[in-house]
Amino acid sequence: MPMRMLKKIAVLGSAALFGLAVSACAPEVGSPEWCQTMKEKPKGDWSANEAADFTKHCIM
Repeated sequence: MPMRMLKKIAVLGSAALFGLAVSACAPEVGSPEWCQTMKEKPKGDWSANEAADFTKHCIM
């Protein structure tokens, strides 16, 4: 396998592991911790899905 291909695989693998590590630390959508985090996050930074989930889980 060419060295460039191995480097690309290593970079993609590292990025995937980083993504898993970060998502493992995020509170579950709808949990009290998630609702509190969303209350502290500027409303302009919310995605449409986050706004819908907040309404569904934290208001109703």
